[in-house]
Amino acid sequence: MSPTPSGRITRGTTGTNRLRRVDRWVARHRALRTAEPEPLVVDLGFGASGVTALELEARLHRIRPDVRVYGLEIDPARVARARAQLDAVRDGSTAFRPDARVSFARGGFEIPLPDRPRIIRAFNVLRQYDEDEVPAAWERMTARLDAGGMLVEGTCDELGRISTWVEIGSDGIPRTLTISLRLTGLELPSIAAERLPKALIHRNVPGEGVYDLLRALDAEWTRAAPLATFSPAQRWQAALSALEAGGWPLRQRSRWRLGELTVPWERVAPR
Repeated sequence: MSPTPSGRITRGTTGTNRLRRVDRWVARHRALRTAEPEPLVVDLGFGASGVTALELEARLHRIRPDVRVYGLEIDPARVARARAQLDAVRDGSTAFRPDARVSFARGGFEIPLPDRPRIIRAFNVLRQYDEDEVPAAWERMTARLDAGGMLVEGTCDELGRISTWVEIGSDGIPRTLTISLRLTGLELPSIAAERLPKALIHRNVPGEGVYDLLRALDAEWTRAAPLATFSPAQRWQAALSALEAGGWPLRQRSRWRLGELTVPWERVAPR
């Protein structure tokens, strides 16, 4: 393990089920399903509790029972706390499987593991960095991925009802932006602006692609209001259909019903 992890200690906010939206997206992604046996997935910057790594393993295990999850943190006290939690899991005194394939270690962007990860999930980490530090962090992490792997870097609110993330390939090139929202009680989808990844959070201004996306999404969500009588999901799907008809190349249509929207990175990349 590296004696000097790359990065800074973050606030460490952690919440049960906070990352459920991105976990379920990862679980269905081709990068996981097509991986070689025993794919390694890293939960980078798991925070004050190891629960996000344990939840990640539980969700991915349903698709890939051979998955391994490694939680990495810079703060040694957090690593010690997570390992104590893992002891309780092994004892069978928690809701997690006693044989969950989860480990915890000290580490940062350098990903100090002997095997190359198939997937790195770094959530609510770069939000606490400056925008100009993002490219180097992406490059450092993606350099550790195996071929065909991906980095999922994003942000969510405290309850996990508003999430956004960028998928970045092992070549270091961003591929997509995904917005995932709890539709019940949603006023305007542009609430996601508060939780955009660091690379985009300061770009929600006229002249930027992400600004155009959020404005168009708000307009279609408002226009589809009559469909709320049936369900928020039907209203969302109608809004996205109209957005697509208006020229936005949306991806992963099968996930629209979950309150998700995925667009190619080039449509929202900083200008």
